[in-house]
This record gives sequence, C-alpha cells and structure tokens, in this order.
Amino acid sequence: MDSSMNEIIMELVRAFLVGGIICALVQVLLDRTKMMPGRVMVTLVVTGNILGWLGLYEPFLKWAGAGAGVPLLGFGNTLWKGVAKAVGEEGLVGIFKGGLTAASAGIAAALVFGYLGALVFQPKMKE
Repeated sequence: MDSSMNEIIMELVRAFLVGGIICALVQVLLDRTKMMPGRVMVTLVVTGNILGWLGLYEPFLKWAGAGAGVPLLGFGNTLWKGVAKAVGEEGLVGIFKGGLTAASAGIAAALVFGYLGALVFQPKMKE
C-alpha cells in the first residue's frame, strides 16, 4: 500500500472518530441533562458559530475533515462564514442573507432528501 492510500485511510478513520465523538457527546447531553433535542441542536449550531468566530473551527475542520464538517457544528460554522463574508461585502444586510446563502445547498438537500425519505418510508405519528 502506498503512502497516499495510507493518508486516505487515516483521513477516513479520523473523520469517523471525530464524528463519533461529537455524536457520543451529544448523546451524553441528551441522556444526562433535561435538554430537549431541539435545544441540543441549537447548542451545536451556536457552538459552531462561536468556534468559527474565534477562528478555532477552520483548523479543527482541516484536521478532522468530514467528521467536523458534516455535523451541526459544521453547519454553524458555515453560517458564520457566510455572514462574515456577506457583511464584508454588503454591510449589515449581510447578517440576514449571508448565512442562508452560504448554507443554501445543504438546506435544499436536507429538504429534498427528507421529502424523498418520507415518500419511500411513509412515516406515521407516534401514538
């Protein structure tokens, strides 16, 4: 096995471990606190925003890859980057449109795949 294959494997392992640790920490929050899932999700997005604002998320993202980019922490960081860019280009109106512009592909994909999943699996309300 050549070194580039070893690097790819290590990148995959690192992404898997980081994503798993994030998910495990979220599960601890859900199990050990009275926080509801919606609040935990908002906490993750806000944490990603704050870490992006502090300049800590980008180095973490480069090291962890998809393990840090895919969870809600990554979504919060994407929102932050969009807002920062839009405010620099358009002023204060960028606060309102920058985050949605930056995250629009992910939001659209979530809506489309959520709808397709609902069509395929026909979800029902719990009784």
